[in-house]
Amino acid sequence: MRYIKKFSEELEVFKALGSELRISILNLLLENGKMSMNELAERLNITNGALTNHIRKLETCDLIRVNTDSAVHGNLKMCEPHLDKILFVLTRDLQPFNEFKSHLRVGQYSSYEIYPTCGLSTADSIVGEVDDPRFFAHQKHFDADILWFSKGYVEYLIPSIIPFGNKIDQISISAELSSEAPGSNDIWPSDIHFYLNDTFIGMWTSPGDFADMHGLFTPSWWFPNWNQYGLLKTLTIGYNGVFMDNVRISSVSIDQFHFDYRDTIRFRMAVPDTARHSGGLTIFGRGFGNYNQDIEFRIQYSPIYGEGEPPK
Repeated sequence: MRYIKKFSEELEVFKALGSELRISILNLLLENGKMSMNELAERLNITNGALTNHIRKLETCDLIRVNTDSAVHGNLKMCEPHLDKILFVLTRDLQPFNEFKSHLRVGQYSSYEIYPTCGLSTADSIVGEVDDPRFFAHQKHFDADILWFSKGYVEYLIPSIIPFGNKIDQISISAELSSEAPGSNDIWPSDIHFYLNDTFIGMWTSPGDFADMHGLFTPSWWFPNWNQYGLLKTLTIGYNGVFMDNVRISSVSIDQFHFDYRDTIRFRMAVPDTARHSGGLTIFGRGFGNYNQDIEFRIQYSPIYGEGEPPK
């Protein structure tokens, strides 16, 4: 499901839905589940070239997914619906009562278990040697602004310095992420799993490990065939479930945790070897990638009734 709260920020969705042909494409995919580009073109009686632009518009808005099926000759492109519902929220958003913002460098993890291919680096140099997990315990790991591994996890203690007598209503985490392929591969899907205090809260599939162009902030000395940039993703857990960039990915609710001002909150990003797409993880921080930011956290909170002063 996708929640649309601000129409001005979702103009591309409305444009994508403003075409009878694209509506027909969505209807066919909803009826059949998955279809190749050739099948769609044949059913719609148009050429593949004419279809491509419409498919691109639907994919850009996350209305459909396009995957390459390498099991068949010629790497056939398969299309499938991505969203089952779009909800238009017409009520006015209330401003959060209070918000605590913080950030951590990529290397400021509190726990890890990773496997090669792997490595970490500051903006100036590689920490130790690549593909040797022992260097994730090196004292310089706190200074790292990029790390990568093929499977395993890294875990962070979320800064949660909220006032006494308050409970946590929502947590948002923003980071630039990609897969981790040996060398690089733009088509290298990876199922990245997210956990809060050991509870699985959702998954996002990274499409690839991008090196088709130099990252805007990636240092000039960085190797050209290595991971250059990722996609900026925002994971939010609140009372209505877990969302990745406004797309609901699980029904886990923040109230299942009963977090308040006393709690330690651990956030884990993992790629288990049991995942359907076990394609690794790269986390880009400040000085790398296209967004030049650390891992950013936002915690919205409000008073616990019966503790402290009620809101005025």
